Formats: sequence, C-alpha cells, structure tokens
Amino acid sequence: MSYQTTSTLLQERFGFDAFRPGQEAVIDALLAGRSAGAIFPTGSGKSLCYQLPSLLLPGLTLVISPLLALMKDQIDSLRVKGIQAERLDSSLEEDDYRRVTEDIRAGRVKLLFVAPERLSNERFLNLIRGQTISLLAVDEAHCISAWGHNFRPDYLKLADAAKSLKVERVLALTATATPQVAQDMATAFGIAAEDLVNTGFYRSNLELRVTACQDADRPDRLVERLRARPLGATIVYVSLQRHAEEVAEHLQKSGFNAAAYHAGMASEKRVAAQEAFMEGRTPIICATIAFGMGIDKADIRYIYHYHLSKGYESYMQEIGRAGRDGQPSICELFACPDDATTLENFVYGDTPDAESLRSLLNELLLGGDEIDIALTDLSRRFDMRPLVVSTLLTRLELAGVIRAKGPYYGSIRFAPKSDSRALLSHYEAPQAAFLKKVFTCCQKAKKWITLDMEQAIATTGQSRSVILRALESMEQKGLTDLQLAGYRLRFERLQADPDTGALCEEMAARFAEHEAMEIARIHRMLDYAQGQGCLTANLLAYFGETLDACGHCSVCQGEPPEALPERTTPSLGAFDLTGFDALVAAHSTALARPRQQARFLCGLSSPAVSAVRGLRGNPLFGHCAAVPFAEVLANR
Repeated sequence: MSYQTTSTLLQERFGFDAFRPGQEAVIDALLAGRSAGAIFPTGSGKSLCYQLPSLLLPGLTLVISPLLALMKDQIDSLRVKGIQAERLDSSLEEDDYRRVTEDIRAGRVKLLFVAPERLSNERFLNLIRGQTISLLAVDEAHCISAWGHNFRPDYLKLADAAKSLKVERVLALTATATPQVAQDMATAFGIAAEDLVNTGFYRSNLELRVTACQDADRPDRLVERLRARPLGATIVYVSLQRHAEEVAEHLQKSGFNAAAYHAGMASEKRVAAQEAFMEGRTPIICATIAFGMGIDKADIRYIYHYHLSKGYESYMQEIGRAGRDGQPSICELFACPDDATTLENFVYGDTPDAESLRSLLNELLLGGDEIDIALTDLSRRFDMRPLVVSTLLTRLELAGVIRAKGPYYGSIRFAPKSDSRALLSHYEAPQAAFLKKVFTCCQKAKKWITLDMEQAIATTGQSRSVILRALESMEQKGLTDLQLAGYRLRFERLQADPDTGALCEEMAARFAEHEAMEIARIHRMLDYAQGQGCLTANLLAYFGETLDACGHCSVCQGEPPEALPERTTPSLGAFDLTGFDALVAAHSTALARPRQQARFLCGLSSPAVSAVRGLRGNPLFGHCAAVPFAEVLANR
C-alpha cells in the first residue's frame, strides 16, 4: 500500500496532516502482511495504528481490550468518521446484541472491540469462526507477560486463539513495557525485532517533581500548590475511594471547584463528574486510578499523586495523561512512606493460603481425567478472586498438568415465537429434520424449552458447536429468543497420578514470586522519591531508555529530594477487636482461616466475604487497615 494512500486516508478520514512518530512504520508493517508491535507513550496515537489499516484490509479487525467499558468514546468517534465499529460485551441489551451479531455475520463490521475473555466464549467463537480476520489488535499487550505489572492469564491464550482463528497479522500495543516484557510480547505474537517499534518514553514537556511529606501535611500542601500555580485541568490521584471523596471535599471547602471520581460511585454521578472535567466545567478531579484510562483530554496541566503509585509502570501511565498537547505540564508526587502499607496489603491479600491452594488442587486433579468447573463457584468456595483462580488454571496448563478443552454454557434454553411446524417451515428439509432431532432432546416449560446438550450430541451425532449454531440460526431469523447461562470451563487431566503436594508447593512458589515482584515495585517508588539523580532519567532507565539529565525535573532545577519521613505503622495491639472472635464463629466459611481474617481486618474483600450480606458493612471490616498485613496475619 502506497504512502499516498495512507497519507490521504490520514487527512480525509482522521483529520491529521502527518503521522506521529512510529505510526507510519507500524502501519507499513501491517499492510505488508507482517505482525507488529507499538510501544508508544500514553496519548501518542496507538489506536490509529489499527484504525487506519482496518479501512485498507479486507474482513474484520478484532480489537482486544481489557478496558472495554472505556472504549465507547472511541467507537462513537469512529462512527462519526464513517467507520463501522462495534463492541460486544455483557452490558449490551438483547436487541443491540442481536443487531451487532447480525452485522458481523453480514460482514458489515470493520472494527470489533471485545474483552480478552471473549476469545474463550463458545458463542462468540461460533460467531467469528470462518470470518476473515485480517488484523488482531491487542491493547495493553504487556498483560501477556508475567513480568508485566498487570499480568492477566487470559492474555496468555491470545496467541493460540490467533492461530486457531487463522488471524492474518497481529498488532501488540502498550504504553509501558520493559525490555523483558517487550521480548515476551514479540515472542508470543511472532513479531520480528525490526517490527517492534518503540518510540521512547521521554516527554520533554513534563516537569517531574517529588515532595516528601507526612500524611497529615498533604491536604495543606495540595492547597498550597493549587493556589501557587496558574489554573489548569488537574487530576489528583489517590489510593482509595474514600480518599477521593475526602480530598475533593477538602478542596471544595478551600474554595476550589473540585469533584470526586471512583468506581464506587453511582454510574450517573461518575459519568457526570467525568463529563464536567472533560468539558472544563470542573477543573479538578480527585480520583482513583479508575479515572484516566481511555480519556482523551489533551490539555491536562497538572497530575498530583496525593498517594504513592504502585510502581513505575502505573506511574508512567498516570503521568502520561498530562500535557498531550505538548504544552508544559507538572507531575508532582507527594511521597509518604506510610502509603506503602495500603499498597502492600492489596498485594498480600491476593495471595492464596496453602490450605485453599491444596484443597482446590485436590478437587481439580483427583476426581478423574475430565474436569468440568464453574469459575465463580470455585472462587466463592475456595475464597480466591476469579483472577487468582484463572491464574492458577493457566499455570497448570503451562506446566502440562491439564489441557483446556474450551468453555461452554451449562444451561441452554429457547422460547419459540410460533409452533414447531411454523418454525420448521423456514428451513429446507435436511435442516428441518436436524432441528426435529434436536427438539426431541428438550424439556418444555410454560415459555422456555431447555436443551439437554449431551443427549442432543448423542442423538444427532453432531458437535456442540453445530447444535449451538442451529439454535442461533433460529434466533437470527427471529423465530426464537435464545438464552445461554451457566458459563463453565472444561479441562482434560494430562497426568494420570499427579503429585498434588508437589504441585501445591510449586504453585505457592509462583504466587510468592509474583507477590515479591509487586512488593518490589512499590519499594522502587520509594527509591525514586529519594533518588539523588535526575527523576526523568531514573524513570526512563527502568524501561531501557538512556538519558543523562532532562534539565527540567525538580532535581535538575537544583532542588535535591528531601529525606522521606520514617514509615509509621500502628501496632495491632492498639486496635480494639472486641467481638471479632464472635464474628469469626458466626461466619466460619468466610473467616475461618488466618489469611481470611487478616484480609477482613485490613479491609480487603474476598469472594466469601462478599457472598455474606452485610459482612463488609461490619465496623470491624478494615478496622486494622493501617497495620501491615504480615503483622495482622502473624497474630491470627
């Protein structure tokens, strides 16, 4: 494809006069039929690298994003440009879902956005199998690497899914990749070294600053900064939802137009806060890191980290939201070592205890060669977050202990809109005869007809996917409503007599390794806050980029970092735990084990606690949040 063609499209469809650094090289590789990687800073135009090629390539461009809920603005913008873009997720109403699937089957969709889990979805795979998928774009591709800061097990399966679906080329996208993570991405998706385009992380318009402070000093420090600097769009990042509310209220009382934003707010209020900020009506937003992903506001002048970020990768993404218009912007970190306790507790809280791990492995591996599970059921019964259970299953696959046979729906039912004779009249004789056989394997209620899939497979001699496609064809023709529920996973045990004791030790070691890596990321942020050299160069070195000195961070301007205050943590003995033993006795499933109790006291929810109505509202939940998790655990 010629430069003139891509250049014309860039101007006429996207309104840009020239490519940004790295974009043209990535697009040229894709149009030449090769897979590519784009490691660009936040806000540097990664999305154009798949949007533009989608107009020049035949078939479908499939975009994988873990932030699907935040893609609505991008999809709306593409539609304004005349590009047929859609998303498939659980938030769609049934009518919208049916419209999107019909458009996909008809080849009318050019860009389809889905979450990574969708590529393990039986119904979705039936929908796109056989479609020409010219490009698979994988956003946040660093999630594929166990060395990345946001490892997600579903990402490990994307490379195999791409081969299974006969994807012609892959585009891996990320804003934060160390050399190790970049190599993992390239290996997984078959990206040649020359097609892994890294434009560098240095942003010359960002002035990085660090202010050492005690926790109690921060409210006044923030007010001082806001009053001393010219008014401009400002994000204040905090650790917890309640902090967002508290900081916003303090700023309001100090005369500032500020609002809170966090995932615990009602959807309407959250959307209103974001829109007011985007439109400039509210210049200051106090937010958890739930805010900022997917937003496109070029003129953010200030990013304040009121609390410590959880690592260099997160920090780089968060400050990358400032100054996208190229104008000078300030990113200041209020460094207080006490923040490490909260961040560490979240990390420790996700690590499963040995008893839960052993019990889960025994159930999975000692019950026969066929493994059939519901992820949510395992999560609740063994009190591990679904992501932790998924990670364990993926590690067992990588260790050659089990092999995935694909997910399926345990409950399949349909509601015909006419009698069977009228329904079957819409099909040729062979298809009608096949559906008649399927109908003999159903149980009818007042409205819904429930299919016994195993009986249908035996009766028709066809696979699950063929039978499911037949039912979907009835829905597609408007002859029935179709409901699929009871999402389950199937695996095959590959080892006849697995040593679950040894596996438990191995898996525990992997979780411990991950835990140590996350804790090291937190401590690295403290090192950054008291480093003697250029702040920008320190940050860039972590990502494999060399810079002598930026000349514009606070250290380069002659302001050496102040010594951080001593980390202060209250002792567990300072807290009144009257009534906790009675609470444990009353809720033995949720609070029986020491790690469960430590999580509860530190304010870390779990599936078992969430399953008990009102338990999170107990005054003792989070009562010891200021105490290091290890100390709480040691005393349970």
